[in-house]
Amino acid sequence: MNSLTTSSRHQGFDAARDAKRLYKACKGMGFFFCILGTDETAIIEVLSSRTIDQRQQIKNKYKTTYGKDLEEVLKSELSGNFEKTALALLDLPNEYSARELHKAMKGLGTDESVLIEILCTRTNKEIKAIKEAYQRLFNSNLEDDVRGDTSGSFKKILVSLLQADRDEGETIDKDLAGQDAKDFYDAGEGRWGTDESAFNEILAKRNYKQLRATFQAYQILIGKDIEEAIEEETSGDLKKAYLTLVKCAQDCQGYFAECLYKSMKGAGTDEGTLIRIIVTRAEVDLQAIKEKFQEKYQKSLSDMVRSDTSGDFRKLLLALLH
Repeated sequence: MNSLTTSSRHQGFDAARDAKRLYKACKGMGFFFCILGTDETAIIEVLSSRTIDQRQQIKNKYKTTYGKDLEEVLKSELSGNFEKTALALLDLPNEYSARELHKAMKGLGTDESVLIEILCTRTNKEIKAIKEAYQRLFNSNLEDDVRGDTSGSFKKILVSLLQADRDEGETIDKDLAGQDAKDFYDAGEGRWGTDESAFNEILAKRNYKQLRATFQAYQILIGKDIEEAIEEETSGDLKKAYLTLVKCAQDCQGYFAECLYKSMKGAGTDEGTLIRIIVTRAEVDLQAIKEKFQEKYQKSLSDMVRSDTSGDFRKLLLALLH
């Protein structure tokens, strides 16, 4: 479900007018900066109420008309999380995800949670597009980089997912569900140590309806749910990846609602996760995520964002959630 209203998507969109508005909003540069400043309200209004495709048109029109990249202008005008969100909105979703994955792996250490959040939740088509964007932007192979930055069974599940080989049909094979449930048991609780290859094969390749049937069969066969078994049989990043795949098969919007909640609860806010999910799901399923958030936590996502963020960053996120 597209979270942008029909009126904001179709009513009199004019890339040239929007480009001009952004140009005027950013004209407080250089010598006149202290007098004019930047019109953040105009930037928020334009970026939050246009579709991805429309923002690309605005970017192109801006460059043609003013001979500058809109991203570079905003980088010089904005700062902090407001700048990060604005730049994320100007990116194509596959390019933005590719940049986030690259950032998660470059330098010392790896931010595995970003790898899990992106690679465990995307469709085959999205994963292929992210791989192409990654190659184009960084002249590097995403699968090679993931292999080099991760290890063991965690590496194997990510590489399996990068093959973008999931059955995306709607068919349920009851016999297969029963067999897969048995394989889960034999690979996990039924043996010393865990045989992750069986988990990988099933979690990375079966369609979501089939997986739900398998989880039900497991519950009947073993008398406990699959998440409980994963908690007992695995640990660390591998456990997080498996649980994300299970949650996504059961309720993807619920998974994202939980990520958003965790990014804000307690002391401090994980702004990176907040930006990434709101921006990348805006035209996919943000409305459903908002509903799921309300249902799970008895509070609105907008209210929690309002109390956890501030300034223009807060205004832009709230405009996207509107």
